[in-house]
Amino acid sequence: MKVAIIHYWWLSNRGGEAVCSALVELYPHADLFIHVCNEDVVRQALPASFTGKIHNTFISRLPGAKKHYQKYLPFMPMALEQLDLSAYDLVLSSESGPAKGVVTRPDALHICYCHSPMRYVWDMYHDYLAGAGRLIRTLFPMVAHWLRVWDRLSADRVDHFIANSGFVAARIRKFYRRDAEVIYPPVNTTEFDPTQERGDFYLCLGQLVAYKRADLAVEAFNQLGLPLVVVGEGELFERLKTLAKPNVTLMGRQPFPVIKDLLQRCRGLIFPGMEDFGIVPVEAMAAGAPVIAYAKGGALETVIHGQTGVLFNEQSVEALIAAVRRVEDREFDFPAATMRAHAAGFDKAIFKQKVQAFIDQKLAEPLFVPPNKTLPAPTEV
Repeated sequence: MKVAIIHYWWLSNRGGEAVCSALVELYPHADLFIHVCNEDVVRQALPASFTGKIHNTFISRLPGAKKHYQKYLPFMPMALEQLDLSAYDLVLSSESGPAKGVVTRPDALHICYCHSPMRYVWDMYHDYLAGAGRLIRTLFPMVAHWLRVWDRLSADRVDHFIANSGFVAARIRKFYRRDAEVIYPPVNTTEFDPTQERGDFYLCLGQLVAYKRADLAVEAFNQLGLPLVVVGEGELFERLKTLAKPNVTLMGRQPFPVIKDLLQRCRGLIFPGMEDFGIVPVEAMAAGAPVIAYAKGGALETVIHGQTGVLFNEQSVEALIAAVRRVEDREFDFPAATMRAHAAGFDKAIFKQKVQAFIDQKLAEPLFVPPNKTLPAPTEV
């Protein structure tokens, strides 16, 4: 069986790339198709057993593609449709940017693991547009309209959807009118030691982009006066540096060993944004740190209020301050063993087992009824 794995772009190793790497562990002979990638970064994340080839679409040959790949979004549907996948029996697409719109053989099985329907053309369209420059605000409405039409129609090319959370499954049902199996993404929960001595600082970890709301964390801790460490890079970094008081430390992007150490020593993880799933809270719980999270999106499926963290219902500075004070006042007990046991339910081994079982089940089902059955002879009158 020939297998193709389609991913949107691969320039850093985050949650979507962790899913792809786990899929390659299931099918190490699969070929990878990516719009644009840093091949060194990709190969660092792939298992040693990988024997397939890495292919890029024509997007990778456009000027400055590795830096400005998002500006080539209007061309990505065409780039996907130019891929010749006629030799492949099983196609696995990893969707958050355009990936699922490939053209396959009629008898090939296409399963899409959807991290999220493209936020910037669906439910978060107006948020992205508000933060864009004048040229993008002028041109993108026309592009987004066409992308929505293509995105909806290309969903019909997928035989089966897997969603990375119940929250995403609901969005798939809303925008694509399709059902999806929920299989949570893989987390390397065994990487962390929950028995380390806790420090006095809180941690905010992730990309510093508007919808993740690191600004809420900085503003809340400016008022609380408690130590906060912010790890990540992005468009808000300089603004947050200006905003932060001396008790808030911005570390920028950090390697995994540093992140691991911070998760194992922090007093708690601050998670003020709305995520489709959110791998970082699961990593924090695996490291023995309670999670203070906005009660919407994937956090409702990973954080147990009062047992593995504290959920707050309003995305405001005041609500976040109140949630942190509940931790400071020791209103709840957060045993490290309880948090670690809960996080173990999201481990990569469970992801691989569930995905493999789902794929095997769908491979065993007929895609269509063969049309060449012999018709019965006409009855004589």
